[in-house]
Amino acid sequence: MNRIVVLNPKGGSGKTTIATNLASYFASQQQKPVLMDFDPQGSTLRWVRKRQPTQPPIHVIAAFEKDPRTTRSFQLRVPVGSTHVIVDTPAAVDPRLLPELTRDARKIIVPVLPSDIDIHACSRCIRDLLLVAKIRREHDRIGVVANRIRRHTLTYQSLIRFLETLGIPIVATLRDSQNYLRAAELGVGVHEMKSYIVREDVEEWRPLIQWLEVASGGC
Repeated sequence: MNRIVVLNPKGGSGKTTIATNLASYFASQQQKPVLMDFDPQGSTLRWVRKRQPTQPPIHVIAAFEKDPRTTRSFQLRVPVGSTHVIVDTPAAVDPRLLPELTRDARKIIVPVLPSDIDIHACSRCIRDLLLVAKIRREHDRIGVVANRIRRHTLTYQSLIRFLETLGIPIVATLRDSQNYLRAAELGVGVHEMKSYIVREDVEEWRPLIQWLEVASGGC
C-alpha cells in the first residue's frame, strides 16, 4: 500500500486540494484510495461526502476525531485491499509530530504558494522534515508542488529560485485555476471533469503522478 503525506504547517497552501485530487485520480484509475483527514476543519471529509454514488468510491477516515471508546489504531484502520492512503495534515502541526505523521510514507508532498510568507514557511517545513523527521534528500521521498501559480510574474520567479536552492525536487507546478474551486464544490477532482475544460490542469499533474510512481529509498 502506498502512503502519501501532504504536508505544510502553513494554512492555505493547498493541501486539501492536492489530497482530494490525488484520491480522485487514483479512483478514476480503478484503484482503491483512502483519504485520511487529520485537519480539524474536515474539508476533505466534506468533499468525499459530496461525491455521488455513480462516482468511483473513495474511503475517508476522519482522523481528526478522537473516540475514547476505541483504540487509535482501530480508528485509523484502512479497508482491506486499499491501494493508496493519502494523508491530509492539519495546519500548524507541531514539528515533534512529524516523525509519526511521515512514518511509512512513500512520498511526502509539500505544497507552497508564491509569496514571501509561504516561501519562509516552506523553508521551515523542509528543514523540520530533514532534521526532525530524519528524511534524507537522496531517498527522493520529499517533493515540492508550486501551487496556484501565475507564470511570468515576479513572485513566481522568486519562488522557483528559492525552490532550486533547497535540493528538493519541484515535482509539479499547478496554475491558479478556477477548475479546482469548481471541483471542490462538486466533490470531484479535475481528472473526473470534462477533458476539454481541464486539459491544461490535467497535463500539469502528469509529472507529479510520474514522481509518485517512482520507488523511494529508505522508506
